[in-house]
Amino acid sequence: MDNDLVEKENWLKRNWKWFLPSSVLILLLFVFSLAATSENDISDIALAYSDHSLYEKAIDQANLNLRVLEIVGKIKPIDKLAILEGNTSYSNNKNSVDLSIRINGAKRNGKLDISASKKGSVWEYKKISVRTKNPKEEIIVLDKL
Repeated sequence: MDNDLVEKENWLKRNWKWFLPSSVLILLLFVFSLAATSENDISDIALAYSDHSLYEKAIDQANLNLRVLEIVGKIKPIDKLAILEGNTSYSNNKNSVDLSIRINGAKRNGKLDISASKKGSVWEYKKISVRTKNPKEEIIVLDKL
């Protein structure tokens, strides 16, 4: 009666030969379908992520606005995750952008909305605004539209 002590292998050890290739295939299909449906979104986010001057100069301008300082406080530098979480849309052969990113101020958090066009290598801002939830308010920093 030595057979009573034989332990059965776990499910993964018994089925790894089909489970591993199937898992890799499903993961690849998911990545390719995601890339195919949002190719422009991914490239827009990557472009905004790499262009520091686009949002840093807008923050500098917002930090000069008295109403922004009163409601939000001095806006801290943007962390890279804020760009990935935000909304970015390029147009006009990547020379115009509409960007909305999360900001952290000394007093409260909000969203920074930027609309800009590129002239050479310099961004010319059409609109910069800061939105807050509590109180619900939109502070127009710049509006050339």
